[in-house]
Amino acid sequence: MALTPSTMLDLGTKAPDFRLKDTLTKDYFSFEDVKGKKGTVVMFICNHCPYVKHVNDEIIRLANDYRILGFGFVAISSNDVENYPEDHPDKMWEYGRKLNYPFPYLYDETQKVAKAYKASCTPDFYVFDNADELFYRGQLDDSRPKNGINVTGRNIREALDALMNNQQPPKNQKPSMGCGIKWKNSK
Repeated sequence: MALTPSTMLDLGTKAPDFRLKDTLTKDYFSFEDVKGKKGTVVMFICNHCPYVKHVNDEIIRLANDYRILGFGFVAISSNDVENYPEDHPDKMWEYGRKLNYPFPYLYDETQKVAKAYKASCTPDFYVFDNADELFYRGQLDDSRPKNGINVTGRNIREALDALMNNQQPPKNQKPSMGCGIKWKNSK
């Protein structure tokens, strides 16, 4: 598994819309359906990535802490399930239920949504303001598997707090690092 950084989509970019099936409820959700009054966090994750597994508890805490403050949360998996069957929607359902994800866990079968967001790794995080413009993108925090740094969600929490308090975006936005998105082979 190669360590892959975020591509760092330009700040101010309008949130690309989507309509994807939630593996937990079988309902379809668009960006409009998941957005919050204060802002929205879009996370590209998957089941098998050790970097996602490392931060799962914190993204759940983060969503539980900030949903009540007016932020929307959504997770999207865009991996090729033929070559990575652990990321199949049926397995996403099992995984999301086991962890009690407090947000929709959407499947991007065509990978068009990941491409629209220029997502490149799992986990990859995007924070949009209440005008649906990109306010923060990059890492959850400095913790990585086996680096000895505690998972705190510090970078995303700082961005959400800045949004809540009508402050400027954090200046130092570091790319997320994780497993590369498993793209389907072009035919």
